[in-house]
Amino acid sequence: MSLHTPAQSLVALAEGGQHESLNPLVTGGGAFVVLLLLLVITTRFNRDR
Repeated sequence: MSLHTPAQSLVALAEGGQHESLNPLVTGGGAFVVLLLLLVITTRFNRDR
C-alpha cells in the first residue's frame, strides 16, 4: 500500500481545495449559534445552584 496518493490528496486539500458550498462564515456562525443554544439550555435546566 502506497501512502503517496492519500498524502497527495491531503496536501491538495490543505493548499486550498475547499468545497465551494462550505462558507467559513456560515459554518462558524452556525456552530456559534448551536453552542449558545446549548449554553442556554444547560443553564436553564441546572437549578441546583
